Amino acid sequence: MSKQEFYPIEIAGIKRDLRLFQIKPGLRIAILNILGDTELVQACARELAAKLEKVEYDILVTAEAKSIPIAHALSVEVKKPYVVLRKTYKPYMGDALQAETLSITTGQPQTLILDEKDRALVAGKKVLTLDDVISTGSTLQGMRMILDKAGAIVAGDAAILTEGDRAQWMSIYSLGHLPLFTD
Repeated sequence: MSKQEFYPIEIAGIKRDLRLFQIKPGLRIAILNILGDTELVQACARELAAKLEKVEYDILVTAEAKSIPIAHALSVEVKKPYVVLRKTYKPYMGDALQAETLSITTGQPQTLILDEKDRALVAGKKVLTLDDVISTGSTLQGMRMILDKAGAIVAGDAAILTEGDRAQWMSIYSLGHLPLFTD
């Protein structure tokens, strides 16, 4: 078994060591997993709320699953509702909207689904997309495709961190940036 390597980072005043994970030969990424990390999630929600003060939006939209805690915590901070785009269709979702995206961490296509009940919440509204980490932009693109189909107006995009080509993510409201690690 090989020795695990970590990338030290400070986000919203909280220090964490992010494990490096190989996604393909010669390329590793630092994995931010906020699930269960209440201290980090709350700190990030406060910092993002401050960064988003001047952005006019009605509702937060995120994709299942790792970014749900930040969506919930930010929703509480800014007193605005949030919607989760699901990855699996359930019959109770009715006339749902779908878009396909490619996950960098799994390398597999994933489907994002907007539940029929949530379509009414976003239609004609200014929405802010939210993710834990924006790396390739494929999840962001999938979210935007669904929101466009639903008649929502994207007011901005936010994430705890961006990753990779920093210039590509200059318009993202974020708390930091992760490099890509090449061998």
